[in-house]
Amino acid sequence: MLQSLLESDVDSEPVKQFDKWWQQAIESNIDEVNAMTLATVNKEGYPSARIVLLKEYDEKGFVFFTNYQSAKGDNIHNNPNVALVFFWKELERQIRIQGVAQKISEQQSDDYFNSRPTESKIGAWASPQSQKIESRELLENNFRKTEMDFKDQVIKRPPHWGGYLVVPNKIEFWQGRPGRLHDRIAYSKDREGNWIFVRLAP
Repeated sequence: MLQSLLESDVDSEPVKQFDKWWQQAIESNIDEVNAMTLATVNKEGYPSARIVLLKEYDEKGFVFFTNYQSAKGDNIHNNPNVALVFFWKELERQIRIQGVAQKISEQQSDDYFNSRPTESKIGAWASPQSQKIESRELLENNFRKTEMDFKDQVIKRPPHWGGYLVVPNKIEFWQGRPGRLHDRIAYSKDREGNWIFVRLAP
């Protein structure tokens, strides 16, 4: 049975409301619950979207990690305005987030990088993400060479790899309902910087 999303039920703070839905999504055993679409805009003004993984969140915003020299990193460098979308079809829920991406501290990026599996650490060094390469063989050779270079050594984080914090300025919660009369509650900030929410027609 589909759930509802009423003004009387939502939290006044959108990240707290996100946490409510996040916990329910985890309890529902959804595959890749932290998978989210990240949309950026390139230099030519075209939008570009891909799936990344949410790694942490708090009242400040939402964190993901990537290669800063990738296409998404280049887009963010030129235009930090981004959008995130979560879609949990099992719950018929969608969350849309609009905000500004900014790099997190080097220490935060180091801490997360150090928690990654060894192969993922090597891959961060070996792959020139989003760059044109001649063949799969080249990539695998890079991996093997990097693996040998770091043999018996601590693999430190590459300077071109780290995290972004998406600081939200708009967050919309969408709950599927019968007859396509879906619930949509949208949060934005007023002139004083306080969160307010309104209901949107589906």
